[in-house]
Amino acid sequence: MARAILIIEDETTLARNLAMYLERMGDEVRIAGRAEDGLTLLETWRPDIVILDHNLPGMTGLEALSRIRAVDTDARIIMVTGYGSTELAVEAMKAGAADFMTKPLVLSELKIVLDRLSVQGKLASTVDYYAQRDAQDSGLDKIVGESEPVRQLRHTIATLLDSESRLSDRDPPAVLIVGETGTGKELVARALHFGGPRRTEPFVEINCGAMPAQLIEAELFGYEKGAFTDARTRKAGLVETAENGTVFLDEIGEAELSTQVKLLKLLEEKRMRRLGGLRELQVHARVISATNRPLEQMVRDGTFRADLFFRLRIVEIRVPPLRERGGDITVLAEHFLQLHGQRYRKPGLVLGPDARQALLQYSWPGNIRELRNVMEQAVLVLEGTEVGVRHLRLSGLATQMHDIPINDDDLHLERMERRLIQRALEKTKQNVSAAARLLGVSRDTLRYRLERLDMRSDDKT
Repeated sequence: MARAILIIEDETTLARNLAMYLERMGDEVRIAGRAEDGLTLLETWRPDIVILDHNLPGMTGLEALSRIRAVDTDARIIMVTGYGSTELAVEAMKAGAADFMTKPLVLSELKIVLDRLSVQGKLASTVDYYAQRDAQDSGLDKIVGESEPVRQLRHTIATLLDSESRLSDRDPPAVLIVGETGTGKELVARALHFGGPRRTEPFVEINCGAMPAQLIEAELFGYEKGAFTDARTRKAGLVETAENGTVFLDEIGEAELSTQVKLLKLLEEKRMRRLGGLRELQVHARVISATNRPLEQMVRDGTFRADLFFRLRIVEIRVPPLRERGGDITVLAEHFLQLHGQRYRKPGLVLGPDARQALLQYSWPGNIRELRNVMEQAVLVLEGTEVGVRHLRLSGLATQMHDIPINDDDLHLERMERRLIQRALEKTKQNVSAAARLLGVSRDTLRYRLERLDMRSDDKT
C-alpha cells in the first residue's frame, strides 16, 4: 500500500532526490522547503510519515516537530540533521520523533526505517480498532435485563463510576466481582473499565486458573532474558502492558500462594519486579478480580491469603445467577435469538409459548453462558421462524442430578464437587464427554477438575 510522505527540507536537490526514490517505491510524496510551508500542507493533507530536517530557516526542527505533533498526533516523524549529536537525538525522541538519522542519508537505511514505521502504524491502527470495538461492546447498556437484581447491579456500577470520576489521585479502589460461572463477571469488569476515566487505556485480562503458577507469574510480571530456560529475550508482562489501564484477574481463587504474595505487593506498593529482574518497577494499573469460589472460606482453610483477600475486596460486586433474575431469562433469550439469527442469516425468529415456559422453569446451572449456547443451538437446528421446546437442548444437570444426597453437616466445597463429579461419571458409565455435558461444563474443564481432585476415570479418550 502506498504511503503518504511529507519531506520538509530546505536543500532542494536532496529533497527532490529523496522524492524520486520514494515515488519509485510507489509512495505519494510532497515537499516543503520551510517548516511553515509544511505546517500549511498539514491543514489539508495528512501524511503517514514526515521526514523533517532540523536545520531549517526561520524555525528549528525541534520547534517544527512540536507544532507538527500538535496538529497531527498520528504522524510518525523522522528527524534528519547534518550535525548530529546524542543530545539532539534524545531531545528529538523526547519531543515525539519516531526516529533520528544523520546526513548523508543512506537510502537503504532510510527504507528500513520507513518500512518499520509503516508496520508500527498498521499495528497501532489495529490496536485502536480493537480498543474501539471493545469500548463499543462494553458498558452498562450491555448488561441486559430489567429485573430488580440487575437494576441494583447497574446502580452499583454507576455509583462506583461516579465516585471514581471525582477521585483526586491515580489510585482507584480494587474491585472483587463474585458470582457463579457464566453470570457475566467479565462484562461487569469491562463496564467498570470502559465506563470510567481509564477507558482509553489498555484493558488486559488473565485467567488465573488456566495455567501453572510459574506461567501465570511470567505472563503477569514479565521476565528478563535468561530468567528461565526459554527466556531468550526480555518480555514485558501484562501488568506493564496495562499501565494506566486495568488488569482483570479472572478466577483469582485459583491463584497459587506464590502468585498471591506478588499480587499483594503489587496492590500495596504499586511495584513489581520481572522474573529474574533486580529492579523494581513502579506501575499504575488498576486491578479488578473475579471469582466463583468462596474466598472467605478459603481464607479460613488457609488456601487463600487473608491480607490479599481484604486488599482485593475494597469494593465487592455480586453478579446474580440467572435463576434469580425472573423475566430477564426470556428477555436475554430473545436478545440471543436475534443475535444468532443475524449471524446465521435467519431473520424474524421468535420464541414459542412452550419454549418460554421451559426456559422459565429451568434452573440454569450454567447461567447466561448456558442460555446463550442453548439459543445458538436452537437457531442452528431451526427450520422455520418459531423456536419451540423441541429445539431447546437443556442440560440434564438440573433435572438428573437433583437426587444427589446432601449432608447439611458436610458442605465442604471440594468434597461436594468430588461427589457431584463421581455421580455424573457413574450415570454416564465413566464417559468423560457425556459427564461433562451432564454437568454443563466443557470436556477440558472436567478433565482439569479430575486431575486437580486426583480422581480417575476409566474413559481413556
